[in-house]
Amino acid sequence: MTATQFYLPDDCWESVFKFLGDGIEDDNSRHHHLKSVSLVSKQFFFITNCLQFSLNVYNPTRPFLHYLFKRFTNLTSINLTCFRGDLDALLSQISCFRLNLTSLNISDRPAFPADGLRAFSQKITTLTSLTCSKIYSISKFDLFLISECFPLLEELDLSNHGIYPSYLPNGGSLHHGVETLSLVLFKLRKINLTGHYYIKDELLHHLFKNCKHLQEIIISDLIPGLTKAGIASSLRERPTLRSLSFYRFQKLYYDVGFTSQHFIDSLVSLKGLTCIDWSHLQISDELLYSIAREGLPLTRLVLQKCTGYSYDGIFSLLSKCQCIQHLDLQKAEFLNDQHVAELSLFLGKLVSINLSECRWLTNSALFALIRKCPSLVNVIKMHSISMGRNEVENSNSLMDCVVNHQLKSLRLGFNPRLRDEDINMFASIFSNLQLLDLRFCKNISEECIGQVLSRCYKIRHLNLCCCTGVNLHRLNFEFVKLEVLNLSCTSIDDEALYMILKNCCGLLQLFLQNCKHITDKGVMHVIKYCTQLKEINLRDCHKVAADVVVSMVFLRPSLRKITSPSYSNFSDIEKKHLSYHGCHVC
Repeated sequence: MTATQFYLPDDCWESVFKFLGDGIEDDNSRHHHLKSVSLVSKQFFFITNCLQFSLNVYNPTRPFLHYLFKRFTNLTSINLTCFRGDLDALLSQISCFRLNLTSLNISDRPAFPADGLRAFSQKITTLTSLTCSKIYSISKFDLFLISECFPLLEELDLSNHGIYPSYLPNGGSLHHGVETLSLVLFKLRKINLTGHYYIKDELLHHLFKNCKHLQEIIISDLIPGLTKAGIASSLRERPTLRSLSFYRFQKLYYDVGFTSQHFIDSLVSLKGLTCIDWSHLQISDELLYSIAREGLPLTRLVLQKCTGYSYDGIFSLLSKCQCIQHLDLQKAEFLNDQHVAELSLFLGKLVSINLSECRWLTNSALFALIRKCPSLVNVIKMHSISMGRNEVENSNSLMDCVVNHQLKSLRLGFNPRLRDEDINMFASIFSNLQLLDLRFCKNISEECIGQVLSRCYKIRHLNLCCCTGVNLHRLNFEFVKLEVLNLSCTSIDDEALYMILKNCCGLLQLFLQNCKHITDKGVMHVIKYCTQLKEINLRDCHKVAADVVVSMVFLRPSLRKITSPSYSNFSDIEKKHLSYHGCHVC
């Protein structure tokens, strides 16, 4: 067959390339796959250019922006979080190009780039999503500016995870800024105010009342001014709410929490609620019963480390709300294998589940999920349970199991009882795994890992952190195309690292924290073989010298982040200088 006879139009190839990237959630991995395809021919090069919708800008990227914007004509999103320089000037430069951007991320900044955003907004008027997370110095005037420059925003992220009151001296004035946002951003659908400790009942009420289209809100961390009664009253103001995320309310946790009838009545009045995402909160069976009675159309239910409820409550909810796709019951300590088998009957549409720290669960719980949940394709997360405890039942359970060719991610870390037989069994069931997390599973061997890699040849992400029973000298990585490898806290040395890396040239991330036997020689192996590496962690690798880290920045230009052997290896000035080469050294 000639090349002309085999010709396919561009739109057909575009569909093929989209299919190849289906299920890859990480932007870096998706771009990595498109880059490989683009090298095949000029036709593929031009087609993949049209499939590039987002761009991460680093310091070395800036001189080539004109070329990149001309090449990627369908860009809608720009991420500037890794740029270390004059952000105001960069935003002004970007505004000079004709771009139909809808999303901008300027997170992780010491100060708010007011001048740059003002210039940006005058030329680019299509923005609907703005992320300003971890801005260490922000005031009400910055929020006024957002309101003025981007009145069409639909999504706004102002989260400040881990930044406590002493780092947010403008907290009091921010109250007025958020109130102004609620009045001006008439299209706002989603807002993240995590870490904004100054929020009180009155402000939450204003936000819910003024934002007529608000569908999703995320609030967490040290909120002394919020009460359960205030939250309940605010919910009544916004019946269109579809997603409610609350995390770690210290005051509410000790002050009965979400158990009052007032709150329950307000919650179930949200007839379109599809997502409940709660963490470290006290709830009750009565709340779960009430959700079940109303039959809310939940597709996502997260009760991570919540207390106060029992099996009866969660059974009642899941039996009535059978459209759940994402379920997180981490640390529901009452759950046992029989419970999971019963609940799985209601989870026919389940896509991902987290049952970590449910300490009574064993292999049988996993088998029940496999048999009863045919849509389970994304993630099974079962860290720190009792995996490997019921060895006698395993062989019989496997006979009844349906092979699951769809599951992409299996996280079984912190299960020290897991043995080779268990892991091999799982590998035979989940043959198309892309991520396998076995951190702190200390009783598995290199023979087991070798068999898993030969069976699950699609694995891209492998975590063997603290797997001290694995002799890394004997591992064969020839059959897999790993992109992420975690060997932290293992006995790996330079020779073993060499044997692994020569078969893993496509690595994007490598974690070697606390690997005491890795020396400068081993790092040079990384530089030689990992030509596409973006991140490496060498923390506590004390046989690696600081000047070798500097060499990595210059010899491997693909690197974007290096965690150096010691916190004191580099001064702030030296780190800043290295960042100009596109690599963040910490």
